[in-house]
Amino acid sequence: MKTPARCSVWIALVWLSSAVATADSPGDLVYESHVRPILKANCFHCHGEEEKVEGHLDVRLARLIAHGGDSGPAIVIGQPEESPLLQRVIAGEMPPGDKKLTTQQIDIIRRWVATGAKTARPEPEHPPVDDFTKEERAFWSFQPIQNPPVPLVQQANVVRSAIDQFLLAKLESQQLGFSDEADRVTLIRRLTFDLHGLPPTVESIERFTNDLSPDAYERLLDELLASPHFGERWGRHWLDVAGYADSDGYTETDPVRAYAYKYRDYVVGAFNADKPIDQFIVEQLAGDELLPLPYENLSADAADKLAATGFLRMAPDGTGAGGVDANIARNDVMAETIKIVSTSLLGLTVGCAQCHNHRYDPIAQTDYYRFRALFEPSYDWKNWRAPQSRLVSLWSADELKLAQAVDVEIKQQSDIRQTELDAIVQEVFEREVGKLPEEQRELARTARTTAADKRSPEQTQLLKDQPSLNVDRGSVYLYEHARVQKFNETWDKQIADIRARRPKEDYVPCLTEVPGQIPPTHLFSRGEFAQPKQVVEPGELLILNSVHSASVPHDDPQLPTSGRRLAYARQLTDGNHPLLGRVLVNRFWLHHFGKGIVASPGDFGFLGERPTHPELLDWLATRFTTDGWQSKRFHRLLLSSTVYRQQSVRRDEIDRVDPENRLLGRMPVRRLEAESIRDAILASSGVLSDKMCGEPSPVTVDDVGQVVVGIDTRDSAGRPTGKTVGLGEEEFRRSVYVQVRRTLPLGMLEPFDMPSLSPNCDLRPVSTVAPQALLMMNNDFVINESVRFAKRLQATVGTDTATQVTQAWWIAFGRAPTPNQLTASLTFIEDQRQQIPAPQQPSELPVAERALASFCQALFSSNSFVYID
Repeated sequence: MKTPARCSVWIALVWLSSAVATADSPGDLVYESHVRPILKANCFHCHGEEEKVEGHLDVRLARLIAHGGDSGPAIVIGQPEESPLLQRVIAGEMPPGDKKLTTQQIDIIRRWVATGAKTARPEPEHPPVDDFTKEERAFWSFQPIQNPPVPLVQQANVVRSAIDQFLLAKLESQQLGFSDEADRVTLIRRLTFDLHGLPPTVESIERFTNDLSPDAYERLLDELLASPHFGERWGRHWLDVAGYADSDGYTETDPVRAYAYKYRDYVVGAFNADKPIDQFIVEQLAGDELLPLPYENLSADAADKLAATGFLRMAPDGTGAGGVDANIARNDVMAETIKIVSTSLLGLTVGCAQCHNHRYDPIAQTDYYRFRALFEPSYDWKNWRAPQSRLVSLWSADELKLAQAVDVEIKQQSDIRQTELDAIVQEVFEREVGKLPEEQRELARTARTTAADKRSPEQTQLLKDQPSLNVDRGSVYLYEHARVQKFNETWDKQIADIRARRPKEDYVPCLTEVPGQIPPTHLFSRGEFAQPKQVVEPGELLILNSVHSASVPHDDPQLPTSGRRLAYARQLTDGNHPLLGRVLVNRFWLHHFGKGIVASPGDFGFLGERPTHPELLDWLATRFTTDGWQSKRFHRLLLSSTVYRQQSVRRDEIDRVDPENRLLGRMPVRRLEAESIRDAILASSGVLSDKMCGEPSPVTVDDVGQVVVGIDTRDSAGRPTGKTVGLGEEEFRRSVYVQVRRTLPLGMLEPFDMPSLSPNCDLRPVSTVAPQALLMMNNDFVINESVRFAKRLQATVGTDTATQVTQAWWIAFGRAPTPNQLTASLTFIEDQRQQIPAPQQPSELPVAERALASFCQALFSSNSFVYID
């Protein structure tokens, strides 16, 4: 029999449950699907999640809203105008702050209250600990990846792969179909830019267009995939999401990361070697945990694995700079690293749960710290290792031995040098002493050998009266200038010759753990590290537990390190993770078709875009993982499809139904990325360097404040000195090898939407703005390369203007000009010749060459150059 107290509680619960009805039909507005997401994003933080619930009003359940708080019920069911909750949000009093509910959101709550404040199902007595609803658990990206059947289509004759069938089925449902196949000139330019980020050569275009064999396209595809330019192109795509930079950022000083390029080279090499992407990911998350300690005398493969962990060292890092709060900077490194990992591999904004439960996605604050615990042993913020302390030497045992021997020899020779210099100093001193009266000479010698604070007043006064006696190593040149100069030159050369035998220092920046040091990870109240709460163990996001069971050890006894990152990396790449495969294939698709199947590649959550072809996305993810995670094989699959080979010409029947071309009834027209525009200009002018990898080409600020490729000759105050230092080939390397300074974006690239690395870039914007056209008309780089392009044309095809124009068209656009275009080009060049004044100085170009260079610049500035059909 119930006690009176328990009976009253039971009666109250029955009353509250009956106050909120469950939905009668699927079309009803219900709390879980319609109202809860609004309140979760705007109200849960104060009214439910925190230990102190404001006004004792908990809005995490409809029943609790009806019950209300200190001011009574928050809603009056069926009477929205009488409901305090509606009154407060309409008046703009709630939520507090600048962010208010939209008119649409308020209308949803109003209609929900008016229609009975229904729920989808009976509610629990208390909000669940993880606070995930059935609707959240059922969200598409948290479901297991399926292997859906390939749909049947009516136009089977145009199908080359299952990809075409998935896309064509949707098109046919709208009485549409694919566009005709593009011509071969268009296809080779499209393929070459997609796989290399460079224009095709005239010779390769001629070879492909004249190849009548049925497998010509497939052989071209294989040839492009086998080129080292493939790794440069696709490595650059990955470097965006990894947040790759050659500087620390965080402060205005933006210190250079001298060895960051090791990670860039690892990425380029991995794509060229077709390293399985699962292995690629494991090495980036835990390459150090795949190696035995200590990290000495490393093989090339071991060095590669350490370099891979540079992925976790790319976040802005102020811990090596002065003038910052050390604890804030350390925790910021951790927070930014979590953002990079979660957006690049999971397609989720886990970082949004640092201070509170995620406002939109089912990611609890506990999840954030479970994720943080994966990296805490290597990013121990209370026992921090500065960036320079995270470098591992790549010297072999023999190189180390040689370096140590050279250091000993340098020390020995330096000691001898100092002894000989001291003899010269003593000789000069004795000569100066000899100029004193005899009775002062011994006093001077004694004063010189006596410490300054031990000298008698008489000794001090003597040295003051006779400043020539203060000769030492630093001032002896004033007495024996020629002799000391020759002495220094001789010794400098001798020691430099010895130092030249010393191996060049070579380090890899990486993420490692200190064996035996596993700090606890605390959940921080409101994200404040000064307010630690309970200890949290490492693990997967809780929302995924029901579909992807994963267990991360606290400390793996089989490894000298904690093993946390390695365990997580292997679970992430086990082929069953619901997010990773989808995220990866979506990125491949994005870079070939201009937009992902999920248009928000870094956000597969509730605020992200829904997939246009979910079955195709899952089919691709399944195919990718079961085929061994091979990226080149996957490229062949995508690029061999009919959908990829379509024309890009707009069709009225498609535009009426699908104006954004999301169904891909034609190939999208895409603008080149910033790096490809610069590289294509260099390729067209004939100076593009084929040097791969290694230290980046430096950037500096020129006399007008433009960031250019060059040696920094500014003075200590950052002012231009007017000096220039030639870089030679380094000036013309591909953009992927140009130094990435967070505070000095290359002027040639910046207007064309180069990535903002704060901390990484999961999707580049594509804008069309006036500064782009102004740059192409006025930038020194574009002007200089236009001159080189003109000189190339003159050197290769002679002085006939029509031939020059035709060759320029082939080089710049990959096709010949039409008769009208040829005529217009010739007219333009002739007009330029008439308007350009004759050269006044021997260094000025002839009129004909300047006119041709002006034409070349016009080609660089055209849409046909910067867009791919």
